[in-house]
Amino acid sequence: MTVPSHNRKRVLSGMRSTGKLHVGNYVGALENWVRMQNQYECFFFIADWHALTTDYADTSKVKENSLEVLLDWLAAGLDPEQSTLFIQSHVPAHAELHLLFSMITPLGWLERVPTYKEQRDNIQGKDLGTYGFLGYPLLQAADILIYQADFVPVGEDQVAHVELTREVARRFNFFYGKPSEVFPEPQALLTPSPRLRGTDGRKMSKSYGNAILLTDPEPVVRQKLKTSMTDPARVRRTDPGNPDLCPIGDLHKIFSSPETMAKVNHGCRTAGIGCIECKGWAADALLAILNPMQERRKKYEENPKLAWDILEQGSAKARIVAGVTMDQARASMGMSLDYESPKNDPPPSKA
Repeated sequence: MTVPSHNRKRVLSGMRSTGKLHVGNYVGALENWVRMQNQYECFFFIADWHALTTDYADTSKVKENSLEVLLDWLAAGLDPEQSTLFIQSHVPAHAELHLLFSMITPLGWLERVPTYKEQRDNIQGKDLGTYGFLGYPLLQAADILIYQADFVPVGEDQVAHVELTREVARRFNFFYGKPSEVFPEPQALLTPSPRLRGTDGRKMSKSYGNAILLTDPEPVVRQKLKTSMTDPARVRRTDPGNPDLCPIGDLHKIFSSPETMAKVNHGCRTAGIGCIECKGWAADALLAILNPMQERRKKYEENPKLAWDILEQGSAKARIVAGVTMDQARASMGMSLDYESPKNDPPPSKA
């Protein structure tokens, strides 16, 4: 087994085990991860414990969903020879470090995280009055710091989570890190996240039923786009439209060639093309990305054990790296697993 060395800057990121990914996941994170693995030492994990923060009542699909996420990662181009791909619950040190952090983290730090109130307001029908839900940003901090990551790629909405991680590292170092710091403070690596709406004009999400999955076959992709919302001001074929106000326009900006974009901009704004024609071009551009992914995915769909073995091997590497960090954290707290005789212990008696 090749254990990652820390010669390059280290990146840590993860995705919850929510099952098959959609196009929004790809353009928002996964596409960037594939590029980053050539530049950084990357650790990417499937956050199955994080999935329990909202879906703790039914865990029957967690393992299956974790595998689906990995299949989409591999299909998109993440390479287990370049990146360490692993599953969160298979590295118990995440939980141990989270426990230690929970002892020193003020409750107010967690209550002020913006996404805490936002999700409590938006997620209906679930009892979110649990510590797991309140404390998930602290578990995220443990996820990051256990690998002493230099960078965490995030969108602007997640910067507060990285800042909490930095505060936790600072507080731990203040209490236990003298004369040297145990945890470096990671930096948020802001990643551009192109605007991508779902077929109904809202943010793309499987829970909204407006997502195009990376695994959707061509007929499904074309049908979803055919019925997709467009510029609401364009009621009739002869009405001019605005691609900037249209979810189909979002897809063109991300996936279409400059030549196609020029035709879309001119044709839509002058009513020279209809929405059906424009949607067809968007489907062509999107399928040019999805079809090769789906071909790569087949290899692992036909042999899921091959994919699961990748997770197991990555988790074994992650356990080694995380174990080194935990040894340092325990030693700094005077809680090493190995007994060390205190300096003031009396000398052993002579027989």
